[in-house]
Amino acid sequence: MLKLGYKASAEQFGPRQLLDFSVLAENVGFDSVFISDHFQPWKHTDGHAPSALAWLGALGASTSRIVMGTSVLTPTFRYHPSVVAQVFGTLGVMFPGRVILGVGTGESLNEVPATGMAWPEMKERFARMREAISLIRKLWTEDRVSFEGQYYKTDKATIYDKPATPVPIYVAAAGPQVAKYAGRSADGFICTSGKGWKLYTETLLPNVVEGIAVAGKQDAGYDRMIEMKVSFDTDRQRALQDTHHWAALALTPDEKVTVEDPIEMERLADALPVERTASRWIVSTDPDEHIEKIRPYVELGFRHLVFHAPGPDQERFLKLYGETVLPKLRRAFA
Repeated sequence: MLKLGYKASAEQFGPRQLLDFSVLAENVGFDSVFISDHFQPWKHTDGHAPSALAWLGALGASTSRIVMGTSVLTPTFRYHPSVVAQVFGTLGVMFPGRVILGVGTGESLNEVPATGMAWPEMKERFARMREAISLIRKLWTEDRVSFEGQYYKTDKATIYDKPATPVPIYVAAAGPQVAKYAGRSADGFICTSGKGWKLYTETLLPNVVEGIAVAGKQDAGYDRMIEMKVSFDTDRQRALQDTHHWAALALTPDEKVTVEDPIEMERLADALPVERTASRWIVSTDPDEHIEKIRPYVELGFRHLVFHAPGPDQERFLKLYGETVLPKLRRAFA
């Protein structure tokens, strides 16, 4: 079954406005809403960074049907894993069956300014994430947890308010090791669209499948989620220009991996031409053309598509998409 979600762009909109958009997303037919968890946005001017943890509670209370979660949260630096376990345990009790914890290894832009830490290499970030997930799951299923890890410790810790069924954990991956771990140890996998096709066909998805097989899990119950970068409008020029609001996505990993200041990130992004900023997005004015560009991702096995629109007029996007694209998508891939 195809699930169609909305990406709440916390870096672009304030919390009240973002909540209104997400309630509208439920009303026009989206199945899920995922919010990014940033301490700092990708740009300083007109940027936003509301607390995803506080905001998810408001979203749950304002909606009745949608599944909601983080895409993605880093449970290893700004947050101790026990705090993440407590927050998502509470959300799981309040909104049973509607909450997903999406996690990743982190961005220096978010973790360094808030902590003053030296940003570690990927090997350590991955090890921290694995250990954090192990601790979170223990806290959701056991009482008086005394945990002695390499990075985290607890002493007879108990989460008193936790759901009967643990909240699903999805892992975001951009390389083979983390993708295999996502398949082996997570309930779902997260990645983003618009990258080189071989990354999906030769690196990410094969390693997810291998991880699922190693764990002896049922593939049919495993969620493959992808953030679809889409700029859809009746005016093509507007759809193109809208992508510049998220120009930072077109920066290469080497260009941005060590950038910890949103002012510097903004400077790098603003220097990009619209041809490059649009390269990460499916830009279209025609619903049928739009669906045909999405089709290859569905044929690869992605069944949870979370749509991220770059423009400032999210209400316009949501209504257009809900009326003209979502029904066609469901019919095309039923």
